[in-house]
Amino acid sequence: MISAHQATWDRNVKFYGFTPVVRDPDVLFKDHPTASGPNPKQLQLTVDDFPLPTSPVVTAVKEFVKNELNEQTFNHSNRVYYYGTALVKTHFPDWEYDNETYYLACLLHDIGTADKFLSTTKMSFEFKGAIIARDLIITKGGHGDQADGVCEAIVRHQDLFVKGGNITMIGQILQLATVLDNIGIRANLISMGLIESVTTAFPRKGWSEYFGKTIEKEEALKPWCHTTTFEIPNWKEGVSSNFATDVRGNTVMRPFD
Repeated sequence: MISAHQATWDRNVKFYGFTPVVRDPDVLFKDHPTASGPNPKQLQLTVDDFPLPTSPVVTAVKEFVKNELNEQTFNHSNRVYYYGTALVKTHFPDWEYDNETYYLACLLHDIGTADKFLSTTKMSFEFKGAIIARDLIITKGGHGDQADGVCEAIVRHQDLFVKGGNITMIGQILQLATVLDNIGIRANLISMGLIESVTTAFPRKGWSEYFGKTIEKEEALKPWCHTTTFEIPNWKEGVSSNFATDVRGNTVMRPFD
């Protein structure tokens, strides 16, 4: 017989997006019925198909984020919600999780890059941002498991070179959507019409160049930071950043920058 505690645990694992999925996107999409091959499925979607969550927790968090992030980063955070949600609707329609929790992860995933936080901690921006996000969600009345789910997704959202094991469902969605917006990886899994709709609602305003500079700023300030996992071994200031180069070379999004 399942205890009440176990039943609640299992229910919250599913609801708050902790369901484990394979970490490596190459494995996730290998022989995928709608995402593999030269012509993957593309649903003709727009921002109108995905109304943003509007709970009191979301409203409070969004106000905080808008006050701390500049417009480019705030808009990126919202684009990530649409791209991730569209990827799921198109290619993983059986995935279940709380949209509000995913949206909170999107809104807060780059909060550690805000001027108020980036240069006032020696921690990598994802880790500091995850702590800020968890505390904020709980302070604003969010559930503890919701705060933990967002925190974990943010901590791991730049673990792009980890091949083994699993990741939470919302963590995987967040990763897929951020690299799509930042570098253009797997943009062929959604329609160009959706990209046009999303970038109209939340313009990039030179995001590729802005984020490239943010990468370089953190790496210069903290040459130990997690972002340097994108770089050559023993990266040092003065060596060109591979990550910033890839971000600036995002040809998919260049027409919208």
